[in-house]
Amino acid sequence: MKISFHGAARGVTGSCHLLECAGKRILVDCGFYQGGRELEEDNADEFGFDAAAIDYLLLTHAHLDHCGRIPLLVSRGFKGEIITTSASRELARLIMLDSAGLQEEEARYLNRRARRRGKSSDVIVPLYTILDALNALEYFGRTARYNQALHLSPDIQVTFIDAGHILGSACLVLQLTEGSRQRRILFSGDLGLGGRPILRDPDVPPGADFVVMETTYGDRQHKQLEPSVEELYNAINETVERGGNVIIPTFALERAQEVLYYLHEGKDQGILPGFLQVFLDSPMAISATQIFRRHPECYDEQMAGLFSSGRDPFQFPGLHFTRETADSMAINQVSSGAVIMAGSGMCTGGRVRHHLKRHLGREHSSIVFVGYAARGTLARSIVDGAKTVSIFGEDYPVRAQIHTIGGFSAHAGQTELLEWHRHTGRPEITFLVHGEMDSMTAFSSLLDNTRVEMPELHQAFEL
Repeated sequence: MKISFHGAARGVTGSCHLLECAGKRILVDCGFYQGGRELEEDNADEFGFDAAAIDYLLLTHAHLDHCGRIPLLVSRGFKGEIITTSASRELARLIMLDSAGLQEEEARYLNRRARRRGKSSDVIVPLYTILDALNALEYFGRTARYNQALHLSPDIQVTFIDAGHILGSACLVLQLTEGSRQRRILFSGDLGLGGRPILRDPDVPPGADFVVMETTYGDRQHKQLEPSVEELYNAINETVERGGNVIIPTFALERAQEVLYYLHEGKDQGILPGFLQVFLDSPMAISATQIFRRHPECYDEQMAGLFSSGRDPFQFPGLHFTRETADSMAINQVSSGAVIMAGSGMCTGGRVRHHLKRHLGREHSSIVFVGYAARGTLARSIVDGAKTVSIFGEDYPVRAQIHTIGGFSAHAGQTELLEWHRHTGRPEITFLVHGEMDSMTAFSSLLDNTRVEMPELHQAFEL
């Protein structure tokens, strides 16, 4: 038995781990690297393994940094079976097609610019195309149900348990047999927080011989949710009183739906003004919200109760879904009294950059960050206090009010990560992944019941 790490190794994005046992090669996730240009260029590198030799790909959830390189894997020869939950299958389709479309669009832009500069011989090709993404969908096979074991072979079975992170997210429990040896290995995927609206709390994990665990927030706690919601309401009300708009860079999955839920509650309870206009200016977030409606099996009791009583938290007076570009541009005519939610959450692409161009320089407006901002991203520059930022190659001053509200994170904080790990017993090895080095190092110092490894890229270990 052997495990090797081909992404999210001493970094936050690009999750990709390879497990070899009993003649089978099982990949857990195949995600996109996200961050600065140099990091994103790593997506085109070799995987570190033969894509054609992979028998199974187990997808923990549908965030881009976990599923974004699946079309590339297929185009490089993968012919195996992709297994994930029903909700993750739908969301992954959305994410991969969107990623392919953005890559095709960027390639067209760069090629037009090259032709204008007389460099027509330097043809830029996308990492993968929409056709590649559609081809990848053909390899999605069996659908996993929470807490029901699936047999990959007589010697290997996998059980998906609820990670409580985003719709359909899962931790993976693999029971492995090779000769006379039996081992249980547990992959955390990305872990969520308990006590949140919409989704159920993460399942309690079983004991395991080996644990592969995310550490995105391994060095810090999150703000409590209740004061974070109050802070959001205050930021909106103060901005409206100043005569400005609120821009919320939004992750399409989970964060958009959670913020919509609280905006619905705020208006319903009279905490937010009744005239407040809310624009969800993200085609992908709109589609993701529709997918949420189709998967009540993931809801917590409170959310299920809302729908059963006929109250849709994703629809309320003053809410506008803007799919079309013309509708997005028309938002510019709304100078005050609006909350504009647009992707991407890290401001690396999408429509939010157009809204930032318009509002970063307005003292009356506010930019509210409710999610993680990786190093090298536009969001991180703004959060870190940059006075001027570059958008589409032009410099813009930052005069708007900047709010960073950490309590909305879909990731477990240090306390929740430690509690989750405590339930795994005394693993022989705990592999820390999906975190920056400072975070992993801080978290590793708190683990006294296991040997800790922080794998380097492509490093392999015998189990």
